[in-house]
Amino acid sequence: MPSLQFSFPNKTVVITGGANGIGKSIAEHFQNAGAKVAVIDKEIANGANFFFQGDIAEESVLREFAKQVVKKFDKVDFLINDASVGLAKKGILSDCSFDDFVYVQKVGVAAPYLLTQLFLPYFTKNAAVVNLSSTRAFQSQPDTESYSASKGGIVSLTHALAVSLAGMVRVNAISPGWVDTAGAKWSKADQKQQLAGRIGTPADIANMTLYLCSDAAGFITGQNFTIDGGMGKLMVYHNDFGWKFNPTT
Repeated sequence: MPSLQFSFPNKTVVITGGANGIGKSIAEHFQNAGAKVAVIDKEIANGANFFFQGDIAEESVLREFAKQVVKKFDKVDFLINDASVGLAKKGILSDCSFDDFVYVQKVGVAAPYLLTQLFLPYFTKNAAVVNLSSTRAFQSQPDTESYSASKGGIVSLTHALAVSLAGMVRVNAISPGWVDTAGAKWSKADQKQQLAGRIGTPADIANMTLYLCSDAAGFITGQNFTIDGGMGKLMVYHNDFGWKFNPTT
């Protein structure tokens, strides 16, 4: 998908989870638009203007990262909270432990909160925060409680921050649906599940992120934008389109 044309010269963008997938695409799009990009991730991120390796579930890591960002750039224009644990920790059917559940919330909800708080004195005029949620904030598969709770939490945190920071920082969220981050080949049926006729790409999410940070979105705050190719609007019943529900019990 071609990128939209945005220009962010002299802007500083902070991105969590920018080493791979959607976060990496967002970082690349911002750099291509002229912004300075600071990334934090547990994995090495190549190409960022500033990279800090660390686990954002740790408060000390977040504080040191914020300190280094301010030292290098003096200001923050945009904060993109993309990092998440994914579905690895699972949920109640897999005996997801209390510590595992809390860890996912630290990464997905507590870290975005603390980073917003730490950067608050350094946000510039017309600053923006974009939080990456998921359609799993609104619909679930079995055994996904830890991830789903974190994504629901970040949506609620988004509108709460937008109210508290009114007149200072715009805060919005994006809830991606099915996004292919590995360049896989998908069947015709997989693609036709999406009303748009294809699987989503990281660029679909990156373009929306840049738009929400641009002056064109200056009247938008406190909102969550679902980008799922329309899949979440398609009602499917047993025996519809050859689909059969086979309950296990």
